[in-house]
Amino acid sequence: MITAVRPAQRGFLTVVALLVTTLVTSACGATPDQPVAAPAPLAATSSAPPAIALGPATAESVVIGPPSPDPAPPAPPPPPPSGAGAWRLIWSDEFDGGAGTGPDPGKWVFDTGGEPRWGNQEWQYYTSRRENVAEDGTGNLLISARHEQLPGMTPCAEGSCDITSGRVTTKARFDQAYGRFEARIKIPDGPGLWPAFWAMGADDDSHPWPANGEIDIMEAVGAEPGTVYGTAHGPGFTDQGIGGSRQLPGGRRVAEDFHTFGVEWSPSKIDWQLDGATYFTLTPDRLAPGQKWVFDHPFYLLMNLAVGGNWPGPPTAATPFPAAMRVDYVRVYAPAR
Repeated sequence: MITAVRPAQRGFLTVVALLVTTLVTSACGATPDQPVAAPAPLAATSSAPPAIALGPATAESVVIGPPSPDPAPPAPPPPPPSGAGAWRLIWSDEFDGGAGTGPDPGKWVFDTGGEPRWGNQEWQYYTSRRENVAEDGTGNLLISARHEQLPGMTPCAEGSCDITSGRVTTKARFDQAYGRFEARIKIPDGPGLWPAFWAMGADDDSHPWPANGEIDIMEAVGAEPGTVYGTAHGPGFTDQGIGGSRQLPGGRRVAEDFHTFGVEWSPSKIDWQLDGATYFTLTPDRLAPGQKWVFDHPFYLLMNLAVGGNWPGPPTAATPFPAAMRVDYVRVYAPAR
């Protein structure tokens, strides 16, 4: 915060003599100091540090506990206005519980374990511990990746077997077809980190991926600190997917601040948005022969912080553990009737 010096205020001096009245006014002005210029935005790093093997870690050698909370985030933008043709809120989590409490079990469930379950050559082992997923007492849910080794993590299929993290979903708690799905998140920044906010078709037990469909509302990787990705996956567009990206201007890093990541989804299209601005749209007529539109049924939500894998690459000695993905809120709207 920059505070300008206010002009000094001087009064009037009035001298009254018998039979002679002389008004003497002395006004001493002061010029306010010029505000100090804000620091220039950090430039995006052109390349990640070379991969360095992480040293061994044990649970005993790591300080356990939520990362130090950031100051309370700025007030979030208001929800979309109500009224004809707009939106009505149907589900949300504002994460206003006490410090160290877990996510609401009536809204969220945990995915746990490591590869080969996730299929992306990821390094992390997901747990349901408060050290990996907990509220911070200032209105955020923290999903934290830590460099530590817990019993049962070795041997592992990928990586160094010494990174834990968190992944939560609304499967069997909440799902919805069509509407506006958004979350306000401050992502972490560093080599090998892969935060994501996404949705999966709720029929995945009867129609396994990719037949159920996947909507990646937000993904980011540490090697591209200024870019946000949004992607859809379905039959015929599985691993690569179809999607777009938005790069912040001026070399800004996405992790510098909270951002609102969302999609507006209707039977005829999906719009991906960053801070309310659409940057990519997918419609059924954009699919190629052999690709199938499967975005016509309820989807549930997921949030996770992956580490390593075939897209972001491995963590390095420069990766800042513990790293936290801070979620201010998750909200789902339906079209107003």
